[in-house]
Amino acid sequence: MMSPNLAPIPELFVSHESAQKLKIEAGELPSWDLTPRQVCDLELLMNGGFSPLKGFLSQADYDSVVERMRLADGTLWPMPITLDVSSGFAEGVEPGQDIALRDQEGVILATMTVTDKWTPDKAREAARVFGADDIAHPAVNYLHNSAGTVYLGGPVTGIQPPVHYDFKARRDTPNELRALFRKLGWRRVVAFQTRNPLHRAHQELTFRAAREAQANLLIHPVVGMTKPGDVDHFTRVRCYEAVLDKYPAATTTMSLLNLAMRMAGPREAVWHGIIRRNHGCTHMIVGRDHAGPGKNSAGDDFYGPYDAQDLFREHQAEIGLEMVDFKQMVYVQDRAQYEAADEIEEGATVLNISGTELRRRLREGLEIPDWFSFPEVVGELRRRYPPRSQQGFTVFLTGLSGSGKSTIANALMIKLMEMGDRPVTLLDGDVVRKNLSSELGFSKEHRDLNIRRIGFVASEITKNGGIAICAPIAPYAATRRAVREEIEQYGAFVEVHVATSLEECERRDRKGLYRLAREGKIKEFTGISDPYDEPEAPELRVNTEGVEVDNCAHQVLLKLESMGLIAG
Repeated sequence: MMSPNLAPIPELFVSHESAQKLKIEAGELPSWDLTPRQVCDLELLMNGGFSPLKGFLSQADYDSVVERMRLADGTLWPMPITLDVSSGFAEGVEPGQDIALRDQEGVILATMTVTDKWTPDKAREAARVFGADDIAHPAVNYLHNSAGTVYLGGPVTGIQPPVHYDFKARRDTPNELRALFRKLGWRRVVAFQTRNPLHRAHQELTFRAAREAQANLLIHPVVGMTKPGDVDHFTRVRCYEAVLDKYPAATTTMSLLNLAMRMAGPREAVWHGIIRRNHGCTHMIVGRDHAGPGKNSAGDDFYGPYDAQDLFREHQAEIGLEMVDFKQMVYVQDRAQYEAADEIEEGATVLNISGTELRRRLREGLEIPDWFSFPEVVGELRRRYPPRSQQGFTVFLTGLSGSGKSTIANALMIKLMEMGDRPVTLLDGDVVRKNLSSELGFSKEHRDLNIRRIGFVASEITKNGGIAICAPIAPYAATRRAVREEIEQYGAFVEVHVATSLEECERRDRKGLYRLAREGKIKEFTGISDPYDEPEAPELRVNTEGVEVDNCAHQVLLKLESMGLIAG
């Protein structure tokens, strides 16, 4: 009798012939263009990675998952998998209707029969699923500032999986992995979930886990959406492949998982366990602060270091997969080996490099010792993260109209061009409005879109090693945060708050805009009839009242120098 973890599991795809017919019919349906996160979710729905789900959650299932980590029928499921859409799209869709789900290139991947449509209580979802309605949590920030306002639920009919052009040989569906395990004769398989490059501590941890479980090892990194600021998956996969030969080939394999993580700590650990069970694994490593998002708004960790292990252990039987729990691994210099942090004898010399310290060493071109990582991994990371003085970066000046942003930006551009080591592009608010966003008005939606466009252009300049100087008003903190996250994938983001007072800006009023706003002739004017969210923690704050522009620009230069972005 075939082991349950090796037997094929149901998928949501129709046959090839039916798919061709359905694709033609779906062309006439209302279409929703999926976000990157929704593409990840849909792929794992269709290929069985999210089994037993048959589609996006109904309202009853959603409410039950949010409140008690279970579907309405009582089945354990900790994470809301919802199709969030705009209110405009939702107005044209009613329960009982079919819609087509397309990727970002317009390819129809599936159809969905809408059974439910509702407006969720996002604050409740944040508090129950992530533990707090705190936008310092990346998933809560996404929920409030990126996700659609209306949820649709209903079963999905799969037409074709999303196309991946990268690392095709490394991508396996749950059934493909189960078939591989059957072929290799693997009955016990321990999964290692990771979103970071593998260093020597990870190798020791995975070796120990496989020995403890008496199982073969599946290195199963996430290559969908992870935490903003993480190493991109292209670099990470090159790092994994560089060290894969450090593992015994007969007992270890690697496969990539196109999962959109939520960084939900304990709930996420249970979710990861169910997903790994569906991929044919019998065990999973759950380490310290599994899927933790870092610090909350008060500066404390969102979750305790072993909360994820505790919740997983509580539901282990239902998950259908055993946990291999591990503490933090540290290097003991006296014995030249890695050991669990809680097993070290008193007085031993312990060495460790945090993620923050590793990034600093990469940024400054400092040595990364062999005891910490493999030369092959360090080489890949140095390719991706050259010293800061060789990277592109963005200077983002924000402040009220008339505060002096554009004047400082122009002076700064000249000073940086004078240095001549990198190309410099100025994205001034007024110039962008004229050339990139001339069709936009000044509603909140249009202001956000304008800033997003500026952020996109700046991210491309930064990615390609240039310097982008942006000088829009950018009144909304959430939009500035989104731009920061987009740019910091490729280089530094230096926020400069030009903190000139409203009174001084209004006194200057070079364009007569404040006068018109006071007379009610300009609606939604920042500082008068529309709010300005002052940056709480910009990299630099300057004030142009009674200060020469040259001095303000010089303050920015000194900040860039202190951050290692330009030579002293």
